[in-house]
Amino acid sequence: MSAAEKVREEQAGAEAPGRRGRRRTRVTDEHGKHVRVWELVLRYVLLLAVLALTVGPFLWQLSTSLKGPTEDIFSSPPKFLPGEPTLHNYDRVARTIPVWDYAFNSLKVATANVVTNCVGAALAGYALARLRYRGRKVATLVFILAMLVPVEGIIIAQFTTMRELGLNNTLIGVVLPGCIGAMNVLLMRNAFLNLPYEIEEAAFVDGANTWQRFLRIALPSVKGTLAVVAIFAFMGAWDDFLWPLIVLSDPDKFTLTIGLNYLHGTFANDERLVAAGTIIAVAPLIALFACLQRYFFRGVGEGAVKG
Repeated sequence: MSAAEKVREEQAGAEAPGRRGRRRTRVTDEHGKHVRVWELVLRYVLLLAVLALTVGPFLWQLSTSLKGPTEDIFSSPPKFLPGEPTLHNYDRVARTIPVWDYAFNSLKVATANVVTNCVGAALAGYALARLRYRGRKVATLVFILAMLVPVEGIIIAQFTTMRELGLNNTLIGVVLPGCIGAMNVLLMRNAFLNLPYEIEEAAFVDGANTWQRFLRIALPSVKGTLAVVAIFAFMGAWDDFLWPLIVLSDPDKFTLTIGLNYLHGTFANDERLVAAGTIIAVAPLIALFACLQRYFFRGVGEGAVKG
């Protein structure tokens, strides 16, 4: 081998690691497709903008709730971090309204709503997805059409029904109309549809009846979707304002959303008090999602609509 050939080989060897290094720095998406730098920057800018729009108001309310009475919350430019953080506003909320009694009423309503939705939606979803009977497609269509009806269109009929049953001004009357949601039923149906039929057929051959196949095979396989249903049911019951406002008239039975409305009416100019009440109302939702987020993201895939 000549000296010139050795020099060319050494140069090629020196350039190869550089090329390999440049290949390692290439950014690809989940399909292995190359992503340009400007596209990556644009994605992160959009994500940060969405994050600011969604999380920004909550952080501002949290900051306002921690500011003392001497701080100017309307200063220009606005001051985000409180100068002297204090929990005095939360104590004032508890002294202004029975916030913990209202929160306990909301917790009872939300817990009952979670239990009824998880049980009812699982049973209905399994019946729509796995059982064979006449009219199954019609029943599925009824649930889909129920999602198209606005709540405001049937709320008078619901109130009349609760009054005839003697359930107005009761927490049971608050829970009953939303005890099983059509969306939750369809989520569970789609989750059960994704299960392979061979597993249930093998259990049927072994002598398992319908309840055994449902409880021991199908239900443990869709725990993620159950977590999604639980989160949606809890959030819907905890945040509901219109229906409890119509049904309940006794202040001792008010839920948290109705009780916090007194802060707006009596202390409309005290934004610190309103912000503290808002954080008290939102904190349980954040805690619930933090505990179930692992099952939530897995359940979104289980209950996705088939293409």
